[in-house]
Amino acid sequence: MNSKNLALLLSLILLMNGFSILNAQNKKEKAASPWNNGRLRVSDNHRFLQYADGKPFFWLGETAWLLPSRSKREEVSYFMDETAKSGFNVVLVSVLHTIPAINSYGQLALPDGFNFKHIDKRGEYSYWQHVDFIVQQAKQYGIYVGIVCVWGTPVKEGQVTIEDARKYGRFLAERYKKYPNIIWIIGGDTYGNEKKEIWETLANTIKQYDPNHLMTFHPRGRTISSIWFDKDSWLDFNMFQSGHRRYGQQPEDSLIPPNTEEDNWRYVERSLQTQPLKPVLDGEPSYEDIPQGLHDTTQPRWKARDVRRYAYWSVFAGSCGHTYGNNSTMQMYHPGYMPAFGADRPWYETIHDPGCLEMQYVKDLIYSFPYFDRIPDQSVIAGKNGTQYYRDIATRGNDYILVYNYTNTPMDIDMTKISGDKKNAWWFNPHNGALEYIGEFNNGKHVFVHDGGSYPGNDHVLIITDARTSYIQQDQKYINK
Repeated sequence: MNSKNLALLLSLILLMNGFSILNAQNKKEKAASPWNNGRLRVSDNHRFLQYADGKPFFWLGETAWLLPSRSKREEVSYFMDETAKSGFNVVLVSVLHTIPAINSYGQLALPDGFNFKHIDKRGEYSYWQHVDFIVQQAKQYGIYVGIVCVWGTPVKEGQVTIEDARKYGRFLAERYKKYPNIIWIIGGDTYGNEKKEIWETLANTIKQYDPNHLMTFHPRGRTISSIWFDKDSWLDFNMFQSGHRRYGQQPEDSLIPPNTEEDNWRYVERSLQTQPLKPVLDGEPSYEDIPQGLHDTTQPRWKARDVRRYAYWSVFAGSCGHTYGNNSTMQMYHPGYMPAFGADRPWYETIHDPGCLEMQYVKDLIYSFPYFDRIPDQSVIAGKNGTQYYRDIATRGNDYILVYNYTNTPMDIDMTKISGDKKNAWWFNPHNGALEYIGEFNNGKHVFVHDGGSYPGNDHVLIITDARTSYIQQDQKYINK
């Protein structure tokens, strides 16, 4: 073959490879485009989130607050790819965590203050173009970006005026309203009554220019957005921060009862009793591998078993989803940056931590059953229930029951709460999504306990269904994804 023909053949091979790569990318983006179901909205019963076409949306969030300031493009792509593989469909980022804010490319977020007229300069890859890239990469992997517009600290310190909030809100809305994968988050680890006029101005301005994306408020630890904003029209769903303290660690001025610090289900119960009723979720539970109590690095660290417990407690209490966080991942820590809260492993390792990988199973479980008729129902537990780690928590639909047991203690379950004279029962393993068929039972009350002993972290979900249903099969080994 002469050199001319060889060159032609190589060109054809490269061209075909190019088409193959492009086709694969197009297929991936098409497969990972949940917004094809329409925009997100609140469900008709005001307890869940759904798409415009009626398909349910279960929020499963990964926390990467400092992704905008501590990432390069290739790191963003890797992070989104791995996050999608782990089943997350929301990533929380803080786009203006400090003032001033500078990213890993040396670009300032506010080079001319809150004047955004010439924010993108020719020949430069600006701070906000990198945020654009984060949103675009998330979109490619079917992930929503929960944008915390500005963290609470600079607002509390007086670095944002009402006019700044108005300009900034319009800039954000007009820049990102074209993307289908945006969820707005006002606040940022702050009390809603501190600089309330700033938060309300920012929220209302964004809603004025972008009325089509959902919005919530990220509050201070052990508080919930409904305290300040439940009646505000801009707040589409409530968010609480159950925080990072263990039982007995609360400060004297805490707003919650003593020795309830880890009971994140309490915030859900409170929210579902508030009018007007809005969906609710935990936006910041204890992070995996962060010190208990947060600031003292000599304290024990939260483990995978703890983050699982927070997820199932919250969801079974009636929340519309759950948010996970990891100490290193939330701050995008890696060598070269000063760690906070004792972080000692890079984020590209911790995104594979056990608790992170296990979060997907709660979403898979909830999606396996009828979605919108699910309610929390503690009356399913017929026997005496425990407290703290020994408290079982139940949720059900019309023909199924789910009960989470963190310590594997015996449970007396009233199966008459759902339809059917005959019931099928399974154990579900939240570590790996595995199913274990227990058997068929006559209607009534029955005591269930799994083998393996009783201790915190030996957690299971008991599944009971009307035997006439086929949500899962008796010989099914894993929950459907």
